[in-house]
Amino acid sequence: MKHVFIIFIILFTVSSTAQQSITLQECYQLVNQNYPLAKQKQLYDAQTKLDYQVISKAKLPQFSLDAKASYQSDVIEIPIPNVNIDPLNKDQYRATLSVNQLIYNGGATDASLQLKATQLKTKQKQVEVSLYPLKQQINQLYFSVLLSQERHLLLEAKQTQLQAKWKEVQSGIKYGVILPTSDKILEAELLKINQQFQELENNRITLIQTLSSLISQPITTTTLFQNPLIETNIETELSRPELDLFQLKKEEIENSESVLSKKNAPKFLGFATGGYGNPGLNMLDNSFQTFYTVGVTFHWNVFDWNANKKQRESLIINKDIINTETEIFKLNTNIELNNHEKEIAKMEAFISSDLEIINLRKEVLKSAEAQLKNGVIMSSAYITELTNLYEDENTLVMHKIQLQLAKANYNSIKGQ
Repeated sequence: MKHVFIIFIILFTVSSTAQQSITLQECYQLVNQNYPLAKQKQLYDAQTKLDYQVISKAKLPQFSLDAKASYQSDVIEIPIPNVNIDPLNKDQYRATLSVNQLIYNGGATDASLQLKATQLKTKQKQVEVSLYPLKQQINQLYFSVLLSQERHLLLEAKQTQLQAKWKEVQSGIKYGVILPTSDKILEAELLKINQQFQELENNRITLIQTLSSLISQPITTTTLFQNPLIETNIETELSRPELDLFQLKKEEIENSESVLSKKNAPKFLGFATGGYGNPGLNMLDNSFQTFYTVGVTFHWNVFDWNANKKQRESLIINKDIINTETEIFKLNTNIELNNHEKEIAKMEAFISSDLEIINLRKEVLKSAEAQLKNGVIMSSAYITELTNLYEDENTLVMHKIQLQLAKANYNSIKGQ
């Protein structure tokens, strides 16, 4: 039992200290799920279901209840002598229950339902379009954190190298090979490194907190940000949600045209009315009676002064406007893609040059190390060369991250 308990503690410790990690794709997914705007998709869906129910009610029987009581100053009399017909009462009463059933309306109800379905898709796609710019915001934050991580590693390497050199210098001072104050210069540089660590950490915490708020997911400072390997494909076509939105807007216009075309279609309705009143349908019977009527009605708006036609012409103009907006969007997007292609090529050229510079810096630093060890140069001269190498390595790291960022933004702009 004791051994089982020990194993449990070990497993719990390992699991609790396991380093959490996150990827760029996970950030994309989380912001689409958790950003407050994303909730509008479900709200639009619920709203459209209610609209469906309202429109569909047109196919169901429509009931109405009416009641009327009146008193009139005069009534109809039969001007025939010796006819035993009582005149109507001046106070009259009537209550009726009517039922109307739509039989045919040219498919107007189904067209309205189809229009609502397209409008729902348009609204939900608009939400996606509004969320899409967040991808580039995430790219900026994510790769800034990666850059901070890489700079931290480089600073650690510089610190380790300085600490080792500080020990060598102290040994040289002890044996009189190196000037006594040389170790103080290295100590001062190590203190500066500690300040740089603090600045890097503060900046990293701010970036992580901002990203965490954006994706509504807790991220700690121990979270490992995976460095993605991003590839770009220049040959692929644009696949942005805006293009889908433009297409859906045109479909919405086409469905609106369908609704308008059926607006003036002939309509058939069946009706039935039952009632109780005085008088009833027999106006000569001056008593309370029950009565009913059944039948069908026909309605056709034959001429509307071309109002319907003008509305459809207006919708066609809207479709042309959307086509223009589509062309403008494609033009601006392709210009932006071209700029990012140049940025990618520039970063690749910089990286190639950075590697050559670093190789030369390493040779210079190697020579400076030997000179410092033999007391030929001061510690300050060595620190200068070490800092030059460190700065160039930082530049290389920055250019690599900028290259990945440019590729990620390129893919985002293209819709990949």
